[in-house]
Amino acid sequence: MDLKSVIRTIPNWPKKGVMFRDITTLLKDEKAFNYVIDTFYERYKSQKIDAVAGIESRGFIIGGALAHRLGKGFIPIRKAGKLPSKTEREEYELEYGSAIVEIHKDAVERGNNILLVDDLIATAGTLMASINLIEKLGGKVVECAVIIELPDLYGREKVEKKGHKLFSLVQFEGE
Repeated sequence: MDLKSVIRTIPNWPKKGVMFRDITTLLKDEKAFNYVIDTFYERYKSQKIDAVAGIESRGFIIGGALAHRLGKGFIPIRKAGKLPSKTEREEYELEYGSAIVEIHKDAVERGNNILLVDDLIATAGTLMASINLIEKLGGKVVECAVIIELPDLYGREKVEKKGHKLFSLVQFEGE
């Protein structure tokens, strides 16, 4: 399936120079959305995964659907101040600013194998911060799965340099 054809690009958002890849158009397309979940399911159905973690907010949609399909629990990784119980937090840099993500301290049990899901990898700031949170709690990230990869921003290299695998469904290189 040509996923690029169902992903909307919004130039200069949230700031000038950023080409924002909007998956809301993919999500509303039942064939494209099911293709994404089916492809991830086929890749991970035989792997030892204890839970799926998804990064706010679009990672919740993909991660939640995939966790359900795999018969696993779902762990939300949220923006600062959104989780009601005790949390671990990690600050990171984005291509257009900085942010903080948090996870409940009791979300991951020591030794758990976690599949980390988000919609997109650019500079890898969010993914790296999320990997750090999972590892702080004693979990192991089995792999990072994203729909979109922006190779020009070298996020994959950062993830792999830390010893993790990245799987992406579509790349927007030089676009």
